[in-house]
Amino acid sequence: MSVLAATRPDSWNFPLLLHVAGAMVLVGAAATGSICSLAGSRDADAAWLRRVAFYSFLLVALPAYLVMRIGAEWLYSKEFGETASDPTWIDVGYLTADLGALILLLTLVASGLAVRRGSRGLTRVAGVLSAVAVVGWLVAVWAMGGKPG
Repeated sequence: MSVLAATRPDSWNFPLLLHVAGAMVLVGAAATGSICSLAGSRDADAAWLRRVAFYSFLLVALPAYLVMRIGAEWLYSKEFGETASDPTWIDVGYLTADLGALILLLTLVASGLAVRRGSRGLTRVAGVLSAVAVVGWLVAVWAMGGKPG
C-alpha cells in the first residue's frame, strides 16, 4: 500500500483530506446523535439529550456530509475522469452516500419534531434511522479502505 500512496499525485491530497475528514466527522456526529437519541427516548425528561442529538445532526453531521461529498466528487473527477466503468468500491460509496443523505434528512426531520413536540417515539425513530446510516457508512469505510473488486 505504501507504494501506491507514494505514486499518488500531490494534487489529490487536498480533495482526499476533505473527503476523509468529512467522512470521519460525519460518522462521529451521526453516532453521537444516534446514542443521544436512543438514550433520550428512554426518559421523558431527557429533553436535553433530544436537543444534543438534533444539533449534532443539524450543525455537525449535515455540514460534514457536504464536505465529504464535495471532496469525493472532486477526487473522483481527478482520479477517474471520464472512465467507462467504475470499481465496485466506488459504487458502494455512491450508494451509501446517496442513501445516507436520504436517511440523514429523515433523521433531521424526526429529531427536529421530537425536540419540538417532546416525543419519545420520534426520538427513537431518529436514533434507529441514524444507527442504520452509521452502519451503512461503516460499510463504505470498509469498501474504501479495502477496495474490493
